[in-house]
Amino acid sequence: MKDIITACVLFFISAGLFVISFRSFHEKGFLFHNAYIYASKQERERMIKKPYYRQSAIVFLLLGTVFALNGTAILLGTDWLFWLVGITIAATIVYAVISSIVMERR
Repeated sequence: MKDIITACVLFFISAGLFVISFRSFHEKGFLFHNAYIYASKQERERMIKKPYYRQSAIVFLLLGTVFALNGTAILLGTDWLFWLVGITIAATIVYAVISSIVMERR
């Protein structure tokens, strides 16, 4: 019973992250990116937001996948899925760092 509740919570978080990702891909809603959050009002108005929305959308998509895989691993009791979770987390970190470097160069 405890595993089912934990999996449901993880799936709920995953669904929320997928919704944020979907909205970010469509450039709707709040922009969850440090460059935007810490920018002044004037900088926000001049900022080209599309690459920041895209980066945030991909990161939230990968994080949603991590939570969905964790929920699935707990629900099914399969330990090998945790390796896939680790790989997805590593890919998320690598993507975030590399895409930030590329965006800074532009």
